[in-house]
Amino acid sequence: MPRGLLRFLPLALIAGALVALVASGVLGELSLDAFEARRTALDAYVANHRLEALALYVAIFVIAMTLSLPAAFVLSVTGGYLFGVALGAPVIVFAATLGSTLFYLACRTALGDLLRRYTHGRLAMLEEGLRRNAFSYILMLRLTPVAPLFIVNLAAGLLDVRVRDFVLATALGLIPVSLVCASVGVGLRATMAAGGSADPVGAMQRLFFSPQVLAPILGLALLGSLPLLMRRFRRAGARTDA
Repeated sequence: MPRGLLRFLPLALIAGALVALVASGVLGELSLDAFEARRTALDAYVANHRLEALALYVAIFVIAMTLSLPAAFVLSVTGGYLFGVALGAPVIVFAATLGSTLFYLACRTALGDLLRRYTHGRLAMLEEGLRRNAFSYILMLRLTPVAPLFIVNLAAGLLDVRVRDFVLATALGLIPVSLVCASVGVGLRATMAAGGSADPVGAMQRLFFSPQVLAPILGLALLGSLPLLMRRFRRAGARTDA
């Protein structure tokens, strides 16, 4: 394949995967209603084919994140429901980080050229922070739901953030939220087993905004933003001295 055409390979792969998902009907299954309707079958499949189920779950999660489908919450809760917190949370972090990284890398190639034209001026609010201190800024954005995953991945790719900074900040920043989502999935399993009504969205909100969870996440977000705050204070001090 000519070298020039290789730049379009990520775009072709993403487009092909999206077409395959639409044709297979999988997109319609990435919802809480579909999950609740098929949870018995999912339980049986995981019980009899645990490794295969884990691999399939990771593959679906990675594809969803690579295509920037709005399914991260549903898939994360499903991971906790199927695999528990101890296994589910690390798998969620791994899959979400890998999928985000693949999309971020695609944005740095031919796909990035197209997106730069389309998003010109729309990512200005993230540009300064990502250019000055990419690791701390991405970590802060992952820890606090200020911007969707898709926007952060897109901005990092278009602004040529270093791969090491992107991957490490993404993985670290997704740990707290993944733990919360996996815990919601475990609670959802217990509720369904007891014959109660399932309300994963409400459970997520109650758990995420509880002091036991929210306080550590905000603390981590503050810690991740310290380099940004220190840089601003130094610049302010330098202007005052001048």
